[in-house]
Amino acid sequence: MPRRIHGRPTGRLAPAALLAGALLLLLSAAGAMPAAAQHATSLYAAGSLKAAMSEIAEAFTEATGLPVETTFGPSGLLRERIEAGEPAELFASANMKHPQTLAAAGRGGPVVLFARNRLCAMTRQGLSVTSEGLLDALLDPAVRVGTSTPKADPSGDYAWKLFEKAEALRPGSFETLDAKALKLTGGPDSAAAPAGRNPYAWVMTEDRADLFLTYCTNVVLARQDTPELQLVAVPATLSVGADYGLNLLAAHRPEAARLALFILSPDGQAILDRYGFEAPALP
Repeated sequence: MPRRIHGRPTGRLAPAALLAGALLLLLSAAGAMPAAAQHATSLYAAGSLKAAMSEIAEAFTEATGLPVETTFGPSGLLRERIEAGEPAELFASANMKHPQTLAAAGRGGPVVLFARNRLCAMTRQGLSVTSEGLLDALLDPAVRVGTSTPKADPSGDYAWKLFEKAEALRPGSFETLDAKALKLTGGPDSAAAPAGRNPYAWVMTEDRADLFLTYCTNVVLARQDTPELQLVAVPATLSVGADYGLNLLAAHRPEAARLALFILSPDGQAILDRYGFEAPALP
């Protein structure tokens, strides 16, 4: 099981009233609607959630007998597919923006914060980088920096936020990093890893980058695939957090509402916690 790589957050915790209100709203929706013909609840979730959400879906089915069909991918591309009419009933995004965009267009209810993540750096074997020396490594012309694709994948957007923080520390950094960053994952045309391979480990073992910026949880999973990869914590001056948003798109489906409740329940939050996410609804 992946280990936690950062501690419990000490600030900006999700307001208890917001979570409680969301739970009551979902519970009301689940209880008020008549039972429909049972079919698998369609859960669309960010690729960084694949391991954790797969376990959550299995635990939910075991507890309730209700099946779940999961679809994983970059949150921005999933949002576009939902906008195009794909039948997602619950959307778990790696940011708040994409589910809020759907909600603003009349798709789904209030967006609930259900998990947090953080950016880390991953380096190939033979490249020694410390947390304190990360910015120097990023700016080194000899170091190829990989990222995910902005707009399509929130991980890429968070990488560019890190570049903005670098600019405040060292003027000129943003222009350098914006120009050199290689958008290797998360885009509509990104190369796909072979079946069974972690996509970030595969990018690194294919020698496409020397250093890759992605979620800390992704680095933990990549190192399970390829142990020689190294995790480098981002220093506080460059740190970028990621808020994950949950949007119930089918309030008329009690099964979908029950799955949303399960994700926000102590059982669901504990699974997210075990995979290294910050779980704001845990007591």
